[in-house]
Amino acid sequence: MNKKIGKVQCSNFFNSIKPSGLRMAQIMFEKRVEKSIKNNEAPIEAVNVAIGSVSLKTHPKMLERYLNPQDESLKNGIWRYGETHGTHKANEAFLNIVKSFLPENYKTALYSIVEEGGSAVMRSVVLGVCGDAGKEEKPLLVMNPTYTNYKAVTEELGRKIVAITRPLDRKGNFGNISIKEIEKAVKQYKPGALLIIPYDNPSGQLMRQKTINTYAKICMENGIFLVSDEAYRGLYYIDEEAPSIWKVTNKDVPNIEDAKLRISIESLSKTFNSCGLRMGALITDNEDFRDKAMAANTTYLCPSVIDQHIVEALAEESKEEIQKWISSLKNYYKKILDNLYEGFTKKLPGIIISRPESSIYSVVDVRNIAKPGFEAEKFVTFCAEKGEVPINGKRMTLLVSPMWGFYNVKENPGHTQMRIACVAPEWKMNLVPELFAELFKQYEDSR
Repeated sequence: MNKKIGKVQCSNFFNSIKPSGLRMAQIMFEKRVEKSIKNNEAPIEAVNVAIGSVSLKTHPKMLERYLNPQDESLKNGIWRYGETHGTHKANEAFLNIVKSFLPENYKTALYSIVEEGGSAVMRSVVLGVCGDAGKEEKPLLVMNPTYTNYKAVTEELGRKIVAITRPLDRKGNFGNISIKEIEKAVKQYKPGALLIIPYDNPSGQLMRQKTINTYAKICMENGIFLVSDEAYRGLYYIDEEAPSIWKVTNKDVPNIEDAKLRISIESLSKTFNSCGLRMGALITDNEDFRDKAMAANTTYLCPSVIDQHIVEALAEESKEEIQKWISSLKNYYKKILDNLYEGFTKKLPGIIISRPESSIYSVVDVRNIAKPGFEAEKFVTFCAEKGEVPINGKRMTLLVSPMWGFYNVKENPGHTQMRIACVAPEWKMNLVPELFAELFKQYEDSR
């Protein structure tokens, strides 16, 4: 007698998960391309500005290391495990970049561990500052909208995340969060850490150094960590000082240098155009925290020795050369962002679009021009699966990211908002307002 074969079941986590809003459009569009190939249809091309995958060339010294490795073992195909915390030279490269934006006589001791991208560093930080899995205590306190991966990582690890929201006004400005609101939230939630993103993703706000100093004081007074995501260090477009938690001194906040509560999340993805390299670093003034992060990472053995070898090229790059490199990117992105703003306001009168002071993103909000019931996720799905615009004899569509994943509140303003990453080549970025406007009209006409 044949026994009935039971059907295997995925975990509750797998059954409940859906792709990140950053990747959702791309996954849908790839299925569309596969279907069109099977049906022998004319190809369709997408301008993908949903995810911050930079298309610019990487730093020439990193490219040279990739093309002509300096390590004999790597060249001979002997690829053994490296140190869990990364090679000494790779750590020096990250520290060199950070110190290139600090005073020459900087004395605070900084400790680092290299990991596979900023997202891996986020995991280590969340494990190190938050309460136990499944518990409410010591959540991560963030400012909405905030980079989607923080919500995803905390949820995956079973940790708690709480938020204070910055509203987007009709002129495209995200509101500032008052110091009193931060103090109130710290007292209410008793977080394990306050997370800030000085060159903010996705809002484009530039946090002023004076504000960071005040946040550091609040963290000291309440005995919590101050975590700063500085992946976009130096990418800002107004006449201000380049902000960083590492610029806070005892003169600004008495005893800050002895408090050992600062952690920064570092990445080469945007500032050195190397998203696919997957190299990041956790930097802290707390040696014990670094050592415990290293212990937690022994499970994963080590970061890629090949990728680290490429990163090592920046270990001895001068402060002047690093700042010159970042400055060239600032000029490029400012032009792109200005053109984007002008294009959207011309093509879609009444649309709300942010005017970023930093990073490489714009946020558009259609709440004033869309029919009631507009859902950004459905619009993104329409663009990926159905929408198309003829441009120069080509079938084209646009992939953007819905903003719902950037908020951690029930009343989510992200349902009418979308993030645009300035990552496509300049000529494609110039097509974005036209593509968005035409696809928005198609979508609105279809519902």
